[in-house]
Amino acid sequence: MKLPTIPEAQIIEAAAAGMDSFLQRITDAILDAIGGELNAESMSRLNGDQITLLAYHFLRKEVMDGGFVQLIHNGYGPFIFLNPFAKAIRLWGEALEGPNPLHDFSKLIYKGRKLFEEYGDELTRPCSDEEFMALFEQYPAFDDLDDTFVEAEEDITAAIALYVDAHLSDFVSVLSQES
Repeated sequence: MKLPTIPEAQIIEAAAAGMDSFLQRITDAILDAIGGELNAESMSRLNGDQITLLAYHFLRKEVMDGGFVQLIHNGYGPFIFLNPFAKAIRLWGEALEGPNPLHDFSKLIYKGRKLFEEYGDELTRPCSDEEFMALFEQYPAFDDLDDTFVEAEEDITAAIALYVDAHLSDFVSVLSQES
């Protein structure tokens, strides 16, 4: 696939605004390139790094909003847990120098996979809003995963931003500024 392009000025502006803005700009470009919809067809047009970044984007969004129960209920369980996402995250961490929060994050994903395999069918059944809210009390095994992720999220996101920055050409094509 041809990589999505971003003008250099937009990369600089997003990076200056912080790691969240930087990652969002890259993620937005990738999502725009596939029409905003992640499915089997659009995933076939992405490389492994782009898919891993999108997986983190959706995981972070769902878990910060409603935990791993919400992530699974909203259909992201197979995408996160049944693909090599945890391995890719571990490898990204190994490529970085210094502290490596991605190693522990990959372990967290493997723990989540075990819970997904055990409870995924129940968590993905259609239900009312009231029944959905009750899932959080019915499946307290996810509480520790939620807490661990929320506590480490800033460090995880920073490490992912460092990896993306160091391997930017694997994610997007940057249009140089003309002098």
